[in-house]
Amino acid sequence: MPFSACCAKQGSKSFLSVGGASVPDDQTASTSFNAIREACQPLPGSTKVYLSGSRADIRVPMREISQSPTPLGDGKFEHNPPVTVYDTSGPYTDPAAQIDIYQGLPAIRQPWIEERADTEQLADLSSEYGRRRAQDVTTAGLRFPHIRPPRRAKSGANVSQMHYAR
Repeated sequence: MPFSACCAKQGSKSFLSVGGASVPDDQTASTSFNAIREACQPLPGSTKVYLSGSRADIRVPMREISQSPTPLGDGKFEHNPPVTVYDTSGPYTDPAAQIDIYQGLPAIRQPWIEERADTEQLADLSSEYGRRRAQDVTTAGLRFPHIRPPRRAKSGANVSQMHYAR
């Protein structure tokens, strides 16, 4: 479903419902909601497009940016074609994307990651801090309900973005 949010009242408290989860509508929640709403908007003056990648299941996000016509004088204008650039904004600026921030992004690269066989899934978080936070009941309301297990490079493997780009 596309990004949606609504407000609700329960007794004397207001709640903000985003992606099926409710958070109290206090200043922090209101600020968070505004940031989420802004992050999930298409960028003006441009269109998100996708190019086919080296694999059928990978689409490369690009942005076609409209240009204003160039005035030539005498009321005439020269049309300028759009400029296409690599788009790092993720699915949040794609009006066709189904966004649910509480479920996280779809794992579209998971098959590619598994086929490479150069990483392994960890049984648990690797840092003591991360494990403490995961067990801390005071932070339970801050956690996303759908957290994927972490992965790491297998011994001797290079899993950097630069390595794969070459």
